[in-house]
Amino acid sequence: MLKLENVSAAYGQSQVLWDVNLEIKDAEAVTLIGRNGVGKTTLLRTITGLHPVSSGGVRLNGEQVEKEPAFTRARAGLAYVPQGRGLFSHLTVHENLLMGLPALSGRETATREIPALIYDLFPILHDMAGRKAGNLSGGQQQQVAIGRALVTQPRYLLLDEPTEGIQPSIVQDIERALIRVRQELRVAVLLVEQYLDFAWAFADRYYVMQKGRVVETGLTAETPTSEVQRYLGV
Repeated sequence: MLKLENVSAAYGQSQVLWDVNLEIKDAEAVTLIGRNGVGKTTLLRTITGLHPVSSGGVRLNGEQVEKEPAFTRARAGLAYVPQGRGLFSHLTVHENLLMGLPALSGRETATREIPALIYDLFPILHDMAGRKAGNLSGGQQQQVAIGRALVTQPRYLLLDEPTEGIQPSIVQDIERALIRVRQELRVAVLLVEQYLDFAWAFADRYYVMQKGRVVETGLTAETPTSEVQRYLGV
């Protein structure tokens, strides 16, 4: 289980997160929604160790990790796909995928090859393995970014706005791949998403953030999107 316990975080004197409690069980899909600027990305960065916790705890597989560096959390099973994808545009698709392998250091499953499953989930990556990542479409880049995260063989996959600027057909491809990731690999997913139809079709539960706090949580199957749409409007 990934669990946040009263997590707060700040940028200098400006507090952004206030006593956030959140948990994700094994192979569960959870979506985190809210307007721009409410702290969703900061929360993901805090979970992964890219931003420090001011107070509170982050528990991963029963261990407290809020003081651990990002690379330690990655080796423990956290993978993060940031908004904007964070690819190396001058490297090829294959080279970008290889960048995920160091997170396997010390594991019995460590390998120097890209797992065949990555290309099975995203066949287009095999066809474009030699192309520079910067020359791909937004949807293709997103598949590379998710593939690179999965190379690390995570237990928890954190995705920040994965459908942003992507054509509907590729959104469907990504959804199908993520469903397989949960079912076949038993990977839990925390999804920050503005596209509610996608989020509700994929996630089991939701959390709503406002002004750095969690203000509502529930089951997607029991809550129509119309009831949470107000949290996204300007």
